[in-house]
Amino acid sequence: MTRMLLTADVARLIRHDGLAASLRTLAGHIAEDYRRWHEFDKSARVANHSADGVIELMPISDASLYGFKYVNGHPKNHRVGLPTVMAFGVLADVATGVPTLLTELTLSTALRTAATSALAAQHLARPDARSMALIGNGAQGEFQALAFHHLLGIAEIRLFDIDPAATDKLVRHLSGIDGLTLIRCASTAEAVRGADIVTTVTADKRNATILTPEMVEPGMHINGVGGDCPGKTELHRGVLERASVFVEYEPQSRIEGDLQQMPADFPVTELWRVLRGEIAGRRREDEVTVFDSVGFALEDFATLRWLGERALALGLGRELPLVPDMADPKDLFGELGTMAPSLGDVPVAAAPGVPMTPATAVATALSADREPIAV
Repeated sequence: MTRMLLTADVARLIRHDGLAASLRTLAGHIAEDYRRWHEFDKSARVANHSADGVIELMPISDASLYGFKYVNGHPKNHRVGLPTVMAFGVLADVATGVPTLLTELTLSTALRTAATSALAAQHLARPDARSMALIGNGAQGEFQALAFHHLLGIAEIRLFDIDPAATDKLVRHLSGIDGLTLIRCASTAEAVRGADIVTTVTADKRNATILTPEMVEPGMHINGVGGDCPGKTELHRGVLERASVFVEYEPQSRIEGDLQQMPADFPVTELWRVLRGEIAGRRREDEVTVFDSVGFALEDFATLRWLGERALALGLGRELPLVPDMADPKDLFGELGTMAPSLGDVPVAAAPGVPMTPATAVATALSADREPIAV
């Protein structure tokens, strides 16, 4: 049987554990999987682009589990009452191929993106960082704000969005968080000025320049989240030129991230090397660091593991018979025998000398020259 989790199940899980604890646990799962980087069979995600957005498949596996995520990105979806990002994922047993978990990943993706951002910042931002500018206050905004508050101790968040209603929403949701001060700003430049960390998480599918070099201050850490597909950027290339740049999976980031603006030999460091202690993250107090985050399948794999473990422990979700329960695993066609009772009064005759079994009846009916039978 396959356990299925809907959005309500995941929301219930997070409410039970608490959002802060969920973020910490999920960040721990992500860090754990990044540290065993070489155990994974990895590839860049497969993307199908259109004028309105992108639909992607993100596969990855280790020796025991295979996971994938289906996810889209359609910035105009809000006009028709749909989320910009929608996702679901599957976790399966490598030894048999049996899918063990089918789950929503729309809510979970927001959580894992924020947890990954905060995890990277723990190693790349200054240890004394206490303020963050959050540029883009849409669906991902609250998750980023809370991840940095709970995992890094960020106490002040300076907000800007070209849509004031987005900022209103975020303030409405987070104004009661103890120890967190929210400051509305009139522009990106105002929000960024004096901030220890800058997070950009905008949705438009275009080559934008949300952050320009003159806005960058010594010692700043930049968390670039919104530039995540070809033709979609947020950072001026001059920002990257003056920074130490860190990525999730270089072959994918060079295609999709803000890194797509740079030459093929522009130096970057993959995050797993920092998490394993092979390379230092921040090396100087005045160093400018950039995490060019596009989202990588390993983070979703860790999320699927976390969801599966907690759902089982809490008894959440429902069991689905996605895989046929067969008396003879070599007789798949025999499963059509269950269709026989629905053939109604259609006369079916076996060939001379052939026994009329349920499977034979179905095969004969389906091959007959008649109108299709509704079953």
